[in-house]
Amino acid sequence: MQKLPELAGMDLAALLCSRVCHDVISPVGAIANGVELIDEGADEDTTEIAMDLIRSSAKNASAKLQYARIAFGAAGSAGAHIDTGDAENVAKSYFDNEKKTNLAWDGERALMAKNQVKFLLNLLIVGHSAIPRGGDLSVKITDPNSMPVFTITAQGKNARVPPAFLHLLNGTFEEAIDAHAIQPIYTLQLANECEIDISTRVDGESVVFEGRVTKENPDAANIIR
Repeated sequence: MQKLPELAGMDLAALLCSRVCHDVISPVGAIANGVELIDEGADEDTTEIAMDLIRSSAKNASAKLQYARIAFGAAGSAGAHIDTGDAENVAKSYFDNEKKTNLAWDGERALMAKNQVKFLLNLLIVGHSAIPRGGDLSVKITDPNSMPVFTITAQGKNARVPPAFLHLLNGTFEEAIDAHAIQPIYTLQLANECEIDISTRVDGESVVFEGRVTKENPDAANIIR
């Protein structure tokens, strides 16, 4: 169980909203710029460039929002399960737009407890932060219908455990909590909620994050054949 900074519910909600807005403001702004170019009466070539910008930015914004809906949102009522196939799909769509990062996903498709899947997607964001220059990310889910183990491997140049996440794990976090810090805090809140032990290790240019469920869930996952 991680000891985390105390946050009022309203502050947590506001910071998570800020985090989502931070992720989507860039593609939405690009859409607005493309529309502005067309409205200004651009020539045919410039109009086509603007339309390409609008298409790619709309796809990017949609992927980020779909990811956020599961990673940060309710995504169902209390006690609901989430199909890990849906989590895989939104993750692949998200990283399709991250030109410097490749994603591989390994694990049986299953209906898992909502907060466990939310934890996985948030840990994947932490893993992405470990390779600021891009590289390869892999997700592995083992034993999903009993006591799941989630493994995120991030490989790339200058790979390192994100400092805020490391300080939170070690109980030495002393920075102001902002829209950047809230995501690793929320990841660890989910880990506490799901009784997940987290470990990290650095191996050359790879960082491995492991989340291991320590208590069997009586409402276990169901493998989807």
